[in-house]
Amino acid sequence: MTAEITTEKARIGAPSIAGFTEEGEGLVSAKVDHSHNHGVTVMSSRAERLTSFDVADFALPTGREEEWRFSPVRGLANLLSDTATDVDPEPAAAFTVDAPEGYVRGTLSQGAAPRGTVLTPADRAAVVASANTDEALHLVIPAEAEPAEPLRILVHGAGAGRRSNAHFVLEAGANSRSVVIVEHTGAADHNGNLEVIVGEGAKLTVISVQLWEDDAKHLGQHDAQVGKDAVYKHIAVSLGGSIVRLNSNVRFSGEGAEAELLGLYYADAGQHLEHRSFVDHNEPNCKSNVLYKGALQGKNAHTVWVGDVLIQKQALGTDSYEKNQNLVLTDGCRADSVPNLEIETGLIEGAGHASSTGRFDDEHLFYLMARGIPEEVARRLVVRGFLNEIIQQIKVPALEERLTEAVERELAATNS
Repeated sequence: MTAEITTEKARIGAPSIAGFTEEGEGLVSAKVDHSHNHGVTVMSSRAERLTSFDVADFALPTGREEEWRFSPVRGLANLLSDTATDVDPEPAAAFTVDAPEGYVRGTLSQGAAPRGTVLTPADRAAVVASANTDEALHLVIPAEAEPAEPLRILVHGAGAGRRSNAHFVLEAGANSRSVVIVEHTGAADHNGNLEVIVGEGAKLTVISVQLWEDDAKHLGQHDAQVGKDAVYKHIAVSLGGSIVRLNSNVRFSGEGAEAELLGLYYADAGQHLEHRSFVDHNEPNCKSNVLYKGALQGKNAHTVWVGDVLIQKQALGTDSYEKNQNLVLTDGCRADSVPNLEIETGLIEGAGHASSTGRFDDEHLFYLMARGIPEEVARRLVVRGFLNEIIQQIKVPALEERLTEAVERELAATNS
């Protein structure tokens, strides 16, 4: 099989960038409305994207909007409607929490801080999830705490097509060290928001795992604010569900903070897996790294990755990079990959992006087959190695083993 690869790369460094001044390149408007009197904010990124707590501010998408042009909106009517969670005879998607005593701080009603201080809905799905979740789970890792085991939020859908809304608020106290796993199984039409506050000096890893059944649909927005000298890692793993679309967003609240957004996805025939990331460098001397990797197989398998990094004028000393890689295993697949980089100052350590989509590397296959490895086995080894870069970042052995087995099942289906 011949290699068919398209790649887009850019890398720039500091303190002097050709074509830039201390005022930046002026790629975006400086217009920002931070007034919350009307529940609406306009961000100076991604064409001044609207955020709001008011459902009326977001019209039903048609698919012609930039934000929705890759998404199968006709199949999302139930999720995009302003509809409460189905609780008859049981919740459409129930959740359980496995955490040390005292970490669950009850619930937060709408308008009760810290709910709504970090996450403001940025699309129709997120706003209807917020509006239809009266009480949000509030989970707090105390300052200095280092729980021995990961905290777990397990979301299980009770049936395909049943509507579910959720909003979780997660706080990591100053200088704490923790891992939180949010796992989705079963089937439902699920809208889920996750709001994350990372305290000063804390280290937090959030792992969102989508192991839905084949007829589940899931739209979600995950927003994090990372404090001074804190380290935040967000890992999204999407293997199940007929339609999954996740927005993962980060901004900073102090210097010296670091954020890493990682993702792994494997799309089968007819499956749509979409991931969007946004890193808002709004503080100086912060770092970010974004890496999403995916594989596709089967007719009409479709993956989407849209990455945005904004380096604001005041974010001097920023070091940022984003990359997306897609491996196409069969004919009939489509992978859309769109990296974006907006820079308002030239006084940075570095910034760049890369995107690649292609088939197997013939050289890798030839190398393995020349050493006596059958072609089918060689192909599986290449894919396994390609995706393992993300799995090994999880650092939770039991979960890494489960996900490796899930990928092996996907690979077995490729050859059947």
